[in-house]
Amino acid sequence: MPRTMLSDNAWKKLKQILRESGRVYNKYEHRNTLEGILYRMRTGIPWRDLPNEFGDWSSVFRRFNLWSKKGVLDKLFRVLATEIDTDWLFIDGSIVKAHQDSSGAASEDAEAIGKSRGGNSTKIHLAVDSGGLPIYFELSGGQVNDIVHAQSLIKHVPVTTCVIGDKGYDGQSLRDAVEARGATAYIPRRSTNKVGNADMDWCLYKYRHLVENAFMKIKKYRAVATRYDKLARNYHSVVSLAFMMMWLPMHCD
Repeated sequence: MPRTMLSDNAWKKLKQILRESGRVYNKYEHRNTLEGILYRMRTGIPWRDLPNEFGDWSSVFRRFNLWSKKGVLDKLFRVLATEIDTDWLFIDGSIVKAHQDSSGAASEDAEAIGKSRGGNSTKIHLAVDSGGLPIYFELSGGQVNDIVHAQSLIKHVPVTTCVIGDKGYDGQSLRDAVEARGATAYIPRRSTNKVGNADMDWCLYKYRHLVENAFMKIKKYRAVATRYDKLARNYHSVVSLAFMMMWLPMHCD
């Protein structure tokens, strides 16, 4: 049997969420199916190469695609990401290389894949709490500037005391949006900005590595570190599962 990722306690928690979602029937094979989905996320193998112990590969993929379409996998992350510490909010973006097999989706949308000199890529825009745990994320093409999704990240999380980001988020409109929510923005200004950085809390800024650590943790899964999914919603579900795995130990003690 291939190495699996869910303990009995972890599956018990996830099973409860799946049943309460109202969109998943209580079937005994669901645990094995989810293990197959997680195995593919961890190894990055093509669906057709999924070991037989998880069942027929096409059945596992169809279930993954259906759960992704219904938002079931995203809900697993959202339900677990509730006990958050919103005193500090760290935001950042990270580029993911899009494999050649991820292009060519039968869609008029860009499917969150951008083209640049480095080839096709996707960017994950992420907000984490004071403990470095993920709260909310969005996808875009890899060429999109971080600040484009900054206000959306802030809007979708609870009110915080401080918002910390790097120079890529230097913009007065973002600072105004943060202040409108009663928070303080600790974002370094570029060297061309005449205002300067006298108001920066550099000690707090050093903790910005927490959001970078979150990217490091999910990119150990090969289907996250390299995008193989053609549809943005399917890749979004894969990333949600990766963030879910960061929260799961908090609920399974």
